[in-house]
Amino acid sequence: MNTKAGYAAIIGLPNVGKSTLMNALLGQKISITTSKPQTTRKRILGILSEENYQVVFLDTPGILKPAYLLQEKMMDDIDLSVKDADVFVIIYDVSSEQSFKGSEENEYIQKVISEKKNPKILVLNKIDTISQDQALALIDRFEKLNIFKSVIPVSANLKFNLERLLNDIVECLPEGAKFYPDDIVSEETERFFVTEIIREKLFELYEDEVPYSCEVLIAEFKEREHSKDFISAEIVVERESQKPIIIGKGGRSIKELGEKSRRSIEEFLDREVYLELRVKVREKWRSNLNMLKSFGYVRSKDKE
Repeated sequence: MNTKAGYAAIIGLPNVGKSTLMNALLGQKISITTSKPQTTRKRILGILSEENYQVVFLDTPGILKPAYLLQEKMMDDIDLSVKDADVFVIIYDVSSEQSFKGSEENEYIQKVISEKKNPKILVLNKIDTISQDQALALIDRFEKLNIFKSVIPVSANLKFNLERLLNDIVECLPEGAKFYPDDIVSEETERFFVTEIIREKLFELYEDEVPYSCEVLIAEFKEREHSKDFISAEIVVERESQKPIIIGKGGRSIKELGEKSRRSIEEFLDREVYLELRVKVREKWRSNLNMLKSFGYVRSKDKE
């Protein structure tokens, strides 16, 4: 049997369930997920390997109208994923009217649909939030357009209809050798996933603008043979006024952040760690090209 291998770009507006869907398809958590939009900032590869196929999922940031340089770089990651894709998995959130309204963000999706020749699968996510009649009407509406290989109702949270979706994705892949060994599920490092876990907890524990103004850097990561691994992480904020918010009264907030992060990191790494958190201020880092480079948001084409 010939092997199939290729890239499946998952694209959609913020908070439609892209990361949740990729995690569900992989059967393990690779991308962080929260109830807040714009949690994903970089494209993340999730690799699903079986005997006769390999799907490299590209989980992308939500499509948005950039308000500052960081968001421009997030859109660059979406552009790169669109360029690399063999098949597009376009997600609409059926519980949100925003998915179906005319907007600059939806115009980006329409451009992909109209200009890219590769197969496109439309995923109607959160299908469990609407009635069966509403779901059937939506499926009929989009199938009549004759622009999608398939229109699939899905609930990523409930893992509903994922097998059908995966089969359709694999069917769209070109024949060819696998790109990665079968035991690799992502090309990212442990350090990357640790920073993402801490960012996830920032989104869960803090309100308003604060999590969006934070970045996480690993200052030190030591694996120790006869003791817990030592991880020292810096939480970077944009303004001096945000520092006491992260720390909290008597250090209670950062202690809770550390405890929740440590538990999730240990679960992910499958070993005990000692986690140290510090807060640093870097004024307007989200609009500073040099800082974005150091944080890994600028790709090589931007450095030339």
